[in-house]
Amino acid sequence: MKKNIVCIILLATILTGAGISCSKKTLDQTPVGAVSDDAVFNSKDPGLLTAYVNNIYQGLPHGFDWTMLASLTDEALTQACTWAGQQTAMLSQLTPDNLGPFTNTNCPELQHFTWANEYAYVRAANLFFSRIDASPIDTAAKHGLMGEVFFLRAYLYHNLVSFYGGVPIITKAYALTDSFSVPRNTYAECIQFISDQCDSAAQYLPLEQTQVGRATKGAALALKSRVLLFAASDLYNGGNGTVPDPFASFAHPELVRYTSFSGGDRQSRWQKAKDAALAVINLGQYSLYMPNPASQSDAAANYGNLFIQMTTPEDIFVKYFSTNTVANWNDYGKTYGPGLFHNPNGFWGWGVDAPTQQFVDEYEMNDGSTFSWSNPTHAAAPYKNRDPRFYGTVLYDGASWRQRTSDILPHEATGKLQTGYQNTSAAHPTTDDIQYEVGGFDTHNPPTGANIWNWSPTGYYLRKWSDPTIDPLKVLQSTPWRYMRYTEVLLNYAEACLGLGDAATATTYINQIRTRAGMPNIASATMASLQHERKIELAFEELRYFDIRRWMICDPAVYGQKAGFSNVWSIHIFYPYNGSPNYGSGTPVYTPVADVSGAGNYANLDYSGGRAWNPKYYFLPIAYDEMNKNLKLIQNPSY
Repeated sequence: MKKNIVCIILLATILTGAGISCSKKTLDQTPVGAVSDDAVFNSKDPGLLTAYVNNIYQGLPHGFDWTMLASLTDEALTQACTWAGQQTAMLSQLTPDNLGPFTNTNCPELQHFTWANEYAYVRAANLFFSRIDASPIDTAAKHGLMGEVFFLRAYLYHNLVSFYGGVPIITKAYALTDSFSVPRNTYAECIQFISDQCDSAAQYLPLEQTQVGRATKGAALALKSRVLLFAASDLYNGGNGTVPDPFASFAHPELVRYTSFSGGDRQSRWQKAKDAALAVINLGQYSLYMPNPASQSDAAANYGNLFIQMTTPEDIFVKYFSTNTVANWNDYGKTYGPGLFHNPNGFWGWGVDAPTQQFVDEYEMNDGSTFSWSNPTHAAAPYKNRDPRFYGTVLYDGASWRQRTSDILPHEATGKLQTGYQNTSAAHPTTDDIQYEVGGFDTHNPPTGANIWNWSPTGYYLRKWSDPTIDPLKVLQSTPWRYMRYTEVLLNYAEACLGLGDAATATTYINQIRTRAGMPNIASATMASLQHERKIELAFEELRYFDIRRWMICDPAVYGQKAGFSNVWSIHIFYPYNGSPNYGSGTPVYTPVADVSGAGNYANLDYSGGRAWNPKYYFLPIAYDEMNKNLKLIQNPSY
């Protein structure tokens, strides 16, 4: 019933806000099944208002859609990079009339980050605040809902500012009779507004809610921590020593960054970020999940299990889902299915958001040393003795997963991934050519030809969030999406400490996370080690898109294969014939490949991993449709 109430309220809100023109007689009629704004805000029953607020939560996109924001970073490549629009984005070819995946109906989550979508929910929040004072519900319930909507409006504006820079700060619910010509506020004004909204939310919200998934005081303070950390970063403060200010020639730099970033100004921003993170830590409400593993194997299991638990002590703001048996790939709100979307094609999964070779290479060896293909020991067995978090995040050739489906089980009973190619020719035992080989069950050339369109173009699959005990073809998991968890706050605090020159404190907090991961301590934190830790610990959690921009590490011309926009590499695995045609006989040869088509005769479909960086893509363009509605808007630089 609650779901129905939310839908009815949303419809009533849209109709009211749209100012539909019709006769008074028509307006005086109450639509069957509808609930008017007056009924919602004048009711003494807080249930209607609560349902109204529930709808605003839907304005926060989550990562359990068919394809994730990770596919627009160096973390992942999706098979549908061309027809779903990701390649347009990754070649920096977005324009005001072509926002690539952000307006492609095949990418519902990305669509929900856009200007029009987020402002629709901002309007709902503004309408709430315009009516809540007169609501007859009791004061405690009113204050609780006010806290949630302050938080939600802050989060919506955080999304807008992260993608567009400064945006118009709208705090009233516009009707069609109002003027839509409102200029963009400066970046600094937007950050201050969001910070203030978080403070207001924290004033009203409790430390714990009786209903899980609702905003709390900790969520408001954690959002403030994220916002202020981003604002203290290089992109918004005139660049860094390696990459210069990309907005120096823009006529209105105040829209996309601070205009003053002298030593004192920058230090003040780092201090605010540090204080905000410390405020969350000092609540004493959160702690790391399984902080002291008995072994590295335990650490790997703990990290994997963290993301399929319903609750953990580090959960700050979480979205819960109802288990169901339907998953649509392009219908937002009905596309939840992390197990189905990410499972390998040989298990009849969809293989979306495949980890890149560069991402896999970022994982250290379990002794803390750097992995290198130039090291013969590493190259001969690249999946042995890695950071335990690798095994909780990535599925790779030889990884144990789950029992195969009934059609494949007679052919492959081990439940281990097969992403390589087995030579079956006694006459050409060491020739790596598809004419002498059979692909593993999780490649584009499986023995049975099953589900070939859902293979991984990189040779890896995403394990994180998938529960191996659940058959994703029959049951969709109820795994929650964690918008914010305590580990992020600790890393926020460490980064702010580094910004202030306090490497010792940063080292302490980074090592807390590494200890939980079963990794050795680092001796002294640097910004590079901090960036590595965020990339590994927070992998695929929808933060990398913003991190590579705010750190300004996107350009391959500067950062090579470490860049956020370097061409995608894949892995080609060849098993020579060793007297048996069975997969895995012979010693494998691993070859990292500088594209996603494989080696020799393995070129495949349209899965292009080519990428190109243009500094204009630090922000999205404002769509022409929005520019035409509001003539006071100024377009983002270089669009």
